[in-house]
Amino acid sequence: MTRGVAHARRMAYALLFITPALWAVNYLVARWAPGVIAPHALALGRWSIAALVLGAFCAGELRDKRAAIRAEWKQLLVLGALGMWVCGAFVYIGGRTTSAINIGLLYAAAPVLIALASALWLHERMSAGQRLGVVLALAGVLHILLRGDWPALLHLRFNSGDIWVAVAVLSWTVYSLLLRAWPSRFGPLARLTLIALAGVMVLVPLTVWEALAWWPTELSWRSLALVLAAALLPGAGAYGAYSIMQRELGAARVGMVLYLGPLYSAVLAWALLGERIEGFHLLGACLLLPGIYLSTRS
Repeated sequence: MTRGVAHARRMAYALLFITPALWAVNYLVARWAPGVIAPHALALGRWSIAALVLGAFCAGELRDKRAAIRAEWKQLLVLGALGMWVCGAFVYIGGRTTSAINIGLLYAAAPVLIALASALWLHERMSAGQRLGVVLALAGVLHILLRGDWPALLHLRFNSGDIWVAVAVLSWTVYSLLLRAWPSRFGPLARLTLIALAGVMVLVPLTVWEALAWWPTELSWRSLALVLAAALLPGAGAYGAYSIMQRELGAARVGMVLYLGPLYSAVLAWALLGERIEGFHLLGACLLLPGIYLSTRS
């Protein structure tokens, strides 16, 4: 392994633990958005700004590979619809009518779906240790989400918001697999910029329809702050890191970053919202972190 390849691999492993912190900001955005900005408008603003930020770092590559855009536009449009429209607006819609524990449980299933689909479809091999890591990580995240009360699983109720989030989870699974399965002539950031632009194209008419039919959005400093936060951290930052990790580590291992989301969210809620960190958070982390280590080992 050359020095450059080794450095890229080390950076990808570091991003496994940084990226969930960026994504966790989106949970705060979703909590503050109702009454301030409509779901599709928030998703549109998020990805419009994210595309501009990402494009500033890869403008030369986009200019030099214009022919490749014409060759890949259908794939870019599919990825944009899955990753920016469904995984964006649907979560904001679902968050208005479902509970945090239901959203967390649904998203906790995503890494398992990605790992299983990667083994079946992409033929990515998983060792016994990696399978054990998946089990430990899932147990840890469920312990946190259930607040240590496992019998609560028997009393869960699902509503329309859960369905919106479940569709977003399935969309994220397919997005992750297609990102790995479809080869591209572009580097991770350039490809993500094009996917974001394709997502914006999908979101524009839907945002107009949303504003006319359901949720008109008023421009304000609060709505602008939410858009900027969503665009720079869980948008350009998290998705850019995810693309790099996909290239270096594969879909199954990278899917494990979603397990850290509830843990990071608890820390953010404690720091910014004054919510307490309880014993079940610590016990869950004791299962979660070894699970991450085992499941991402070579």
